Amino acid sequence: MKTSKITYLNNLRTEAVHLRSGEKIITDAPIDNNGKGEAFSPTDLAASSLGSCAITIMGISGQKEDLIFDGTEIEITKIMTENAPRKIAKIVVEFLMKTNKILTTEQQEKYEKIAHRCPVSLSLHPEIIQEFIFKW
Repeated sequence: MKTSKITYLNNLRTEAVHLRSGEKIITDAPIDNNGKGEAFSPTDLAASSLGSCAITIMGISGQKEDLIFDGTEIEITKIMTENAPRKIAKIVVEFLMKTNKILTTEQQEKYEKIAHRCPVSLSLHPEIIQEFIFKW
């Protein structure tokens, strides 16, 4: 089954539709690459997907232990290469953790390792530096 359908709208803007749910995402080229920066750029989505995937996998594992991460916030910093070709050089993922239980250092480390093994993390090119920062 197909996952999504993307339509180029105009002026470096696209609309992606998730075919199963109908949910939509608009992308726009960033200001530093001829765009207006009025929406996520495609590389913003790639970087943001890393944080979203990591907390999702942590949440799946947490369910098995009645551990809930509701209210956790993740801040993403995407750093592009300075030289051609233009690509993501580094993604910093800063987790501001909220849980329904107090975790030991050992438990925290367990979930940090789980985050690093999310499918997006494992799928990104090895040249992309992934820096995860956890604030428990």
